[in-house]
Amino acid sequence: MNIVPKKSLGQNFLLNEQIIKQIVDLGKITNDSIVMEIGPGTGNLTKEILKKKPNKFIAIEKDKILFSKLKNEFNLNVELLNQDVLKFNWENFKNQNIILFGNLPYNISSKLLIDWVRLSNLNCIFSKLILMFQKEVADRIVADVNSKKYGRLTILTEWKLEAKKVMDIDPENFFPKPKVKSSLVYFKPKREFFNFKNSRNLEKVTDIFFQNRRKMIKKPLNILFKDSERIIQKLKLNNSHRPQNLDSLTFFKISKEYEDRIN
Repeated sequence: MNIVPKKSLGQNFLLNEQIIKQIVDLGKITNDSIVMEIGPGTGNLTKEILKKKPNKFIAIEKDKILFSKLKNEFNLNVELLNQDVLKFNWENFKNQNIILFGNLPYNISSKLLIDWVRLSNLNCIFSKLILMFQKEVADRIVADVNSKKYGRLTILTEWKLEAKKVMDIDPENFFPKPKVKSSLVYFKPKREFFNFKNSRNLEKVTDIFFQNRRKMIKKPLNILFKDSERIIQKLKLNNSHRPQNLDSLTFFKISKEYEDRIN
């Protein structure tokens, strides 16, 4: 391979053709589909997606060298954008129902996921998201309540997305080999979800709770509310519980109480 992966961009190219085919098959692409790929890299997944003949295919690649290579190879079939995905304006794609694929750079994967959750039109922009994460991050995304990995990322994801881990993928399937396992996660945007005036209120509440992860919930509640006892009674909370014992719906209710108080 004549491309030198850039560590600064978290580039690890998936090589295993069987896994690539499995990933693309998950998208159930038809000739009516609008497909988008983040970080196509050397185009291994891109080639497999094109076999499905989607109606429209957009790929976002930040690396200028890879962008030029991809443009030479796929120019007629793919709309290529040489952009930083963290600065991308997703609101321009509402009502597109995009099937999104991405082997996400580990250093920005959590931030990207939260950026998507913040989108007011998330369920109009995407029909499904099929994304690769570091295994440790994926395990946090799909963690069960009462488990050690359950936390802010789980709750923020569950607010607007159904998430399911599809498979773990060993380092040997990438070039260069990452030091950790990767995991493929399938997301489906929810049509109905808890309504907040500002998603940052949910983020703040979960942040305060999980900064005090080992403390009983009375401590974070006292930080958020002057009348925490009334909140405890109203929401029928158990004082002896810790943050990981509260399901996502309870966090949504607490966050709504907090939002109503500050507005």
